[in-house]
Amino acid sequence: MRRSSTLLLSLAVVGGLTGALPSTASAQGRQDIPQSHPLWANAQAKVADTAPAAKLSFRVYLNQRDNAGAEALAQAVSDPDSPTYRQFLNPDQVRDRFAASDATVNAVKTWLAGNGFTIGEVPSNRAYVEATGTAEQTEKAFAVDLGKYRVKGQTLRAADKNLSVPANLAGDVLGVVGVDQATNLFKPDHSTGSGTPSDVAPGPGFRNARPCSAYYGEKIDTTDPAYNGQQLPYAPCGYTPAQLRSAYGIDKVGADGKGTTIAIVDAFASPTIYADASEYARRNDPAHPLKQSQFSQHIFPVNPDMEPPDQCDAAGWYGEETLDVEAAHGLAPGANILYVGGSDCQDNSLDVALNYVVAGHKADIVSNSYGDTGEDIPADEVKVFNQISLQAVLEGIGVYFSSGDNGDEVARLGTPSPDFSASAPWITAVGGTSIAIGKDGKRIFETGWETSKSVLANGVYGPANYTSGSGGGTSRLFEQPFYQKGVVPDALSTKNQTGKKKGRVVPDIAAIGDPNTGFLVGQTQTFPDGAYYDQYRIGGTSLASPVFAGIMAVADSFDHFHHGFINPVIYKLTSRTSAITDVKHVDGAVARVDYANQVDASAGLIHSVRTLDYQGLTIHTAPGYDDVTGLGTPNGLLFLLLV
Repeated sequence: MRRSSTLLLSLAVVGGLTGALPSTASAQGRQDIPQSHPLWANAQAKVADTAPAAKLSFRVYLNQRDNAGAEALAQAVSDPDSPTYRQFLNPDQVRDRFAASDATVNAVKTWLAGNGFTIGEVPSNRAYVEATGTAEQTEKAFAVDLGKYRVKGQTLRAADKNLSVPANLAGDVLGVVGVDQATNLFKPDHSTGSGTPSDVAPGPGFRNARPCSAYYGEKIDTTDPAYNGQQLPYAPCGYTPAQLRSAYGIDKVGADGKGTTIAIVDAFASPTIYADASEYARRNDPAHPLKQSQFSQHIFPVNPDMEPPDQCDAAGWYGEETLDVEAAHGLAPGANILYVGGSDCQDNSLDVALNYVVAGHKADIVSNSYGDTGEDIPADEVKVFNQISLQAVLEGIGVYFSSGDNGDEVARLGTPSPDFSASAPWITAVGGTSIAIGKDGKRIFETGWETSKSVLANGVYGPANYTSGSGGGTSRLFEQPFYQKGVVPDALSTKNQTGKKKGRVVPDIAAIGDPNTGFLVGQTQTFPDGAYYDQYRIGGTSLASPVFAGIMAVADSFDHFHHGFINPVIYKLTSRTSAITDVKHVDGAVARVDYANQVDASAGLIHSVRTLDYQGLTIHTAPGYDDVTGLGTPNGLLFLLLV
């Protein structure tokens, strides 16, 4: 569904995009926007023309001034060996030094208005000009024809060729996002469902069947047959915030995240989020309530005049928001939480939500638990995202992305790949682990999360089939960034590359992700007897990202400063200290019982074994840096002292 991954983007030595790609001249004083036409939008896939009167909204993103200077400064303020380390800029300084000029903004607005578009928001950092109009106006403005194309189970709008703009504007346009629907695949991987935000009910109910354990090893399965000669422990029922704070060594450090704001970016907004998160804290962490003063939301409204994206799964995003808020608060109960909800699930809408945080420095840390499948995405989206994340680095905002829940994506794509946006160079990619927490709250072991499932039927375990795991691998889009040089083994950085090139490898760091050793969450859900609050175990790197964001919020309050982009620091820590615990392979497995209908035993039970670090992939947990857990996991007080 996305652009061919063979169309690589050139990167500067610091790992960022070098700026606008060269435009191609076309007739009548126009220039193409390179690679703005998805390759899947071809005659064979076309199913219909787009109705001329159909409404759409798009954003013309603008090139910043002196992109090379911005990248050099971003490296300098985040590298501990630099004399300007942590000398961050405020949003006004970034705008005045690097943003598009007022003259550029006005020129683009004038062109759009002249084509009949209604001009919308121009954010404070002048990142884009928003416009709304009809498909017919859009076709004329960009000299294309819009159609509907069937691709990978979805029907998506796209142009029939590259978009073009007047030649006098071509040097100012970074990209146009929203004319096509190539970017509507960002989604949380842990949930399913359907619906639109205006009419969707809470997602379908889910409960964990019993038996399950309050801590790792509490209960042993002695009724099912041994698996590989062992009677296995039952999976935990879901770890609580106190268990995770203890396991990661931040429970007794005298800091709780106070003074730091964690922003959480997702799509839509759960109507019960504050009630659910408050009830969750009351039941599971009563000493640390979520106060109303700690929680705020900024929700971008759904435009009823716009054509809704296909398969956006609003109810699934409600579950993602719930997990993210409860996990972030659970690890950093003193931090403020700002939830920013995109108007829909498309990349461009989530970019707008992230840009809102960055443009106004609304938070010190941003956790993002969504991503595309692989890196085969439009070049415009890559350039736009990179520019937003680069500004975050300049301002000292740490941006964290879950690395994905499908390992190296071979099962879905046929070839190994990390996921975007986790593979971008100016963010911290958080991978997932399987963690065993004992009765005393301490880690018994922690290993890479790559799960296989063997179902018990007629007294015999079936074959072990891969189900999910920490995303990782070597980027085809991005060259090796400066901070990974000399740390990431060449055997990993040269994967998926040609010649002597080296690529960005994912992830950077890791935290609990395995849903079989997962986190207890509470949410209003729809059960056969109605909609109400209940609790269940969940995981994914959708959990790892807010957990690590919470740990960094504690580090902020412990160290009395905001850390910003931490990759240069943590890659240096591995060679100097034991502040990061190296995660190694452990042969572990748990017994799990599930309701066949997900809510009760009326339809029967499913008994299975889940391995904790399945080895049948092209990424593997190994000593030192690896492409499942990155550098490892934070080592308690030592991590807080040295990060």
